[in-house]
Amino acid sequence: MELFKEDKIYNFLGKGKIFFIASFVLFFISIALIAIKGFSFGIDFTGGTVVQVKYTGDAPIDKIRESLKKSELFEHASVSEFGSSQEVVIKTPSSTVGLSHDIGDTTKEILKGTGEFEIRRVDMVGPKVGDELRVKGLSAFLLTLLAIMATVTFRYEWRFALAAIIAIVHDIVITFGFVSYFGVDFNIESVAALLMILGYSIHDTIIVYDRVREHIEESKEADFVHIINEAVSRTQSRTTLTSLTVFFVVLTLFLFGGDIMLGFSFPMLVGVVIGTYSSIFVAAQLVVWTGFSVAAYRQKMADKVKIQAEKERMRSQFESGVM
Repeated sequence: MELFKEDKIYNFLGKGKIFFIASFVLFFISIALIAIKGFSFGIDFTGGTVVQVKYTGDAPIDKIRESLKKSELFEHASVSEFGSSQEVVIKTPSSTVGLSHDIGDTTKEILKGTGEFEIRRVDMVGPKVGDELRVKGLSAFLLTLLAIMATVTFRYEWRFALAAIIAIVHDIVITFGFVSYFGVDFNIESVAALLMILGYSIHDTIIVYDRVREHIEESKEADFVHIINEAVSRTQSRTTLTSLTVFFVVLTLFLFGGDIMLGFSFPMLVGVVIGTYSSIFVAAQLVVWTGFSVAAYRQKMADKVKIQAEKERMRSQFESGVM
């Protein structure tokens, strides 16, 4: 079953202005959320200890907190449910106290008397390692963003490149606005999701841009809005089916991967939706608003062809000895 008929031109830009405006309202709300609320950084970046504990019945969180307060190692620990009422995760900042002992055994001793339980996981990251991961994660993001900007700028007319870059920033900010609002831990998996969203977002946009450029060069259509609508309409079935495939894979991770995968699956889930949406209603609309001229672009391409033909003619004359 076809979601969109490829021989029909849909007026995406004419009907999408309200979505474009709403999208950038959400963009500025996301900026405000990130600035005010910030992120809940995981131990990957802050350093510390995480202990996951599973009880045979409902976890007695109040008793657990009372027991932990008696230990210097877990004096500033936080306790929260992890996926179900039977499991809890204990997080504490890095400490040198008791690091010579097994944290799992220490936790068992401290929680003795709170019920029947087992230690499922113990993760420890030192503050120096956390700082290094944070710097490397940020560096990877910035280098990837710069590489994408350079590639798009080299490949397309500057208005296309500018619109694509704004669309990428739009996608990233909204995605992590959701991460901030819902308090999802920002960890190394979130950085991986961030990099994948960058690639996914620009891939969708480039598909539309390639179709726009082909239509400009191959047809005599002068209405740029019509060309954009035609390009989006022709690629929409492919874009929608690809996006749905990725969406359902990530949704499976989100639903069944548990809280341990939340730092990756939640940003990806939001990013796939926003990235698909932005390639239709943001990137395409921005190119129109930058004042792109079809006639000027065609003239520029014609001039390039003439210059290339003249170079070939001069080369041919030089090789044959005729000047």
